[in-house]
Amino acid sequence: MQGFQYSNGLLYAESVSLVDLEKRYGTPSYVYSRAAIESQWQSYDHAFGDRPHLICYAVKANGNLGILNILARMGSGFDIVSIGELHRVIKAGGEPSKIVFSGVGKRPDEIKAALVCGVKCLNIESRSELLLINTIAGEIGKKAPVSIRVNPDVDPITHPYISTGLKDNKFGIAYEDAQAIFIEANGLANIEIVGVDCHIGSQITKLEPYHDALNRILLLTQKLIAAEINIRHIDIGGGLGIRYEDEQPPLPSEFVTSICNMVKDETIEILIEPGRSIVGNAGLLLCRILNIKKLPNKNFAIVDAAMNDLIRPVLYDAWQDILSVREESEAQPDQYDIVGPICESGDILGLNRTLSINEGDLLAILGVGAYCFSMSSNYNARPRAVELLVDGQDSYEVRRRESIEDLYQGEEILP
Repeated sequence: MQGFQYSNGLLYAESVSLVDLEKRYGTPSYVYSRAAIESQWQSYDHAFGDRPHLICYAVKANGNLGILNILARMGSGFDIVSIGELHRVIKAGGEPSKIVFSGVGKRPDEIKAALVCGVKCLNIESRSELLLINTIAGEIGKKAPVSIRVNPDVDPITHPYISTGLKDNKFGIAYEDAQAIFIEANGLANIEIVGVDCHIGSQITKLEPYHDALNRILLLTQKLIAAEINIRHIDIGGGLGIRYEDEQPPLPSEFVTSICNMVKDETIEILIEPGRSIVGNAGLLLCRILNIKKLPNKNFAIVDAAMNDLIRPVLYDAWQDILSVREESEAQPDQYDIVGPICESGDILGLNRTLSINEGDLLAILGVGAYCFSMSSNYNARPRAVELLVDGQDSYEVRRRESIEDLYQGEEILP
């Protein structure tokens, strides 16, 4: 529980009681710890030592401006996948020269915007995209810095929905085709090759898949250098997992050290794109129990958060740890399914949890800093939750709770 701990019988975010946060901001509320975010980012950065490197935070994990601004102040780079994320990073103070633009379906307007603002590179995912970028760069008088994303066909041993480095995935250029694409790109008038890129998936809890992928990338890099193609950086991607239940992922320092040991040429810059492992355990979802419903064969605790706030359990069959905000209770322990008010049987936040709880109690759902608020919705016409950032004894509303009026802003009825 990075940034969260019990004190005097209550769960705290840094030095702020969650009970006090609920009194001030209500529920459901996303709560993030600044100290936890900074500590995780620094654990990557410090591990590199003097090696040339850039940590490009994966914005899709959590794109709140407050979080992006914290990382920008620390000198972070950013991995983006849309023009919306590009504008978020710039609004938050990120430097365009530290942005890498990934994604299999970049639109022409997105490519143009990235080139105009001067991103570090665009990660190419297909030959047709390469040719499109060459054309657009020529039209605006730019030379496009590109890195070609290679699909190494390596099994990341993770959920199939978040695997990206197998030959059946939509991402990247097949390993056996990569050298030819690099050679073609090197001959295009408006393309400047700056690196080679790879990303094999998310929530990876072993180092071996990274080693397998990097071995293939390094072999390709040797061939490219022999063909007089300049490679300034190797981007190994992100995807390092976190502990939700009983996983034992490597530490960021172990991940970085193993990569540096494999990349012998210390003049090559190493890029990594962590997201979940920076913010995942730096966030919790605070909610209140509305009703306790006891049936002959099952007990339900119905809370005011729901699958529109937190979709990971139903989408990925994901486990999120759930704690009572009060460390001790007079209630007898029992087993509950923690569910929300949405009209779906899949509106499940946690199954078979043993808790000592009463109606009206506050619960904290842990490990929600990544891919939770960013995937939330207004399903069942529910306003999205407030986002709070705790910094020591202070708390900040970094995204206000949506109002009912926000739900239909921009919509019109027929005349």
